[in-house]
Amino acid sequence: MKPEVLGYPARNGKTLPARAGAGFKSVHADAILADSYRIGFLEVHAENYMGAGGHPHRLLTRMREHFPLSVHGVGLSIGSERGIDAMHLSRLKAVVERYEPEQVSEHLAWSTHDDSYFNDLLPVPYDRETLDRVCDHIDLVQSVLHRKILLENPSTYAVFERSTMSETDFIREIARRTGCGLLLDVNNVLVSSVNNRFKPLMYLHDFPLDLVEEIHLAGHAEDEDEDGARLLIDAHDRPVDDEVWHLFNIVISQTGPLPTLVEWDNDVPDWPVLRREAQAADAILARHATTYLMGARHG
Repeated sequence: MKPEVLGYPARNGKTLPARAGAGFKSVHADAILADSYRIGFLEVHAENYMGAGGHPHRLLTRMREHFPLSVHGVGLSIGSERGIDAMHLSRLKAVVERYEPEQVSEHLAWSTHDDSYFNDLLPVPYDRETLDRVCDHIDLVQSVLHRKILLENPSTYAVFERSTMSETDFIREIARRTGCGLLLDVNNVLVSSVNNRFKPLMYLHDFPLDLVEEIHLAGHAEDEDEDGARLLIDAHDRPVDDEVWHLFNIVISQTGPLPTLVEWDNDVPDWPVLRREAQAADAILARHATTYLMGARHG
């Protein structure tokens, strides 16, 4: 555990608003800036901005002048047995120092082995050996970035026989040992629950919601496994599903409003479609904000 990281604020001393945000796509820049609806924040994948310059940086610099920013990594491979790639971490640090985002997050997953890189976020077994490794990696990342990061729960399609802990206990222990915050992906909860045959509400009941600092919402594809059972794919290519909206509403009723990202990374639609998704999330956040305000007044 790195005591100096515990509770460490964002570099610029700010936090994301408890509003709906959207994953930033350059094709939407002009529409976002011209829109009368002001999105709460923008989130970008760190790996898209690890180059030295060019149009992507000029455009993001422009957007950063108008909107809070969250940087979300997809390639740090925190669960890898190989360890954190020093060059990748150095590039992530450069992105964070350049844009001073309100939040930085990564996945509980791995994507590298030896000299190979897999274009996927692969799960880890939940045992003590893996727990120690993941905690060491997060300690390293937070020390290099000199700030707290958020860790996202995975979407899974199978379970490891060698696991000796539940996913929720594993994540809770990581947060306790490293001081990292948590990013709760509600769509991942539903995807994993369907694929691995558990109840999503039981998972959420066990999840350390008090440590959640950001929420992700996304759409998923539906298929069948080899036995004809329902199989969900974390596709990020369509609107948020009604089941996910329902779980999100339950979560926010317990946590109060939190920064909430609508992810849409494939088959990206025109901005008005994403705006409607963000407005739907904002409506839920606003409703629970009113409930919390009334409760505080009568408390």
